[in-house]
Amino acid sequence: MKRYALILSLVLALTAGFGCAKKSAESTGYDDGMNADLRSAIQQITDGKIYFNFDKFDIKPEYKNVLKNKAEIMKAHPSIRVRIEGNCDERGTVEYNLALGERRAQAAYDYLTQLGVNPGQMEKVSFGKENPAVQGSSESAWQQNRRDEFRVVSH
Repeated sequence: MKRYALILSLVLALTAGFGCAKKSAESTGYDDGMNADLRSAIQQITDGKIYFNFDKFDIKPEYKNVLKNKAEIMKAHPSIRVRIEGNCDERGTVEYNLALGERRAQAAYDYLTQLGVNPGQMEKVSFGKENPAVQGSSESAWQQNRRDEFRVVSH
């Protein structure tokens, strides 16, 4: 019986040791091969959303600089691949909003392409009204839900 208890203790000790082998980037200084420049680039791409007027998909002048910044980063980091996610507010049918979200994502895609981003670095998806940023049925909520978001899908 003591023999089984000793074996069980050894197995548990070894298992616990394997579970602790991976350390966080903060504790080791190791960041899974991603340098600070790439980490910053990814953060800048994902931070800036662009917003749209009701029932519109044209890029507002105040968001052109946001897209220009993303374009410069993407051109400097051709390994970064971005998904542009088109979203709408809750008004309108599911089908209509899926189409409008697609046009919003396409507008950002086209503008980034015009700025020299490789089309192969981008993909588009529409969530229509199915992925609200905020809940509510007010103009304030609707304004925040009419948007494009940018997700880095690979680097």
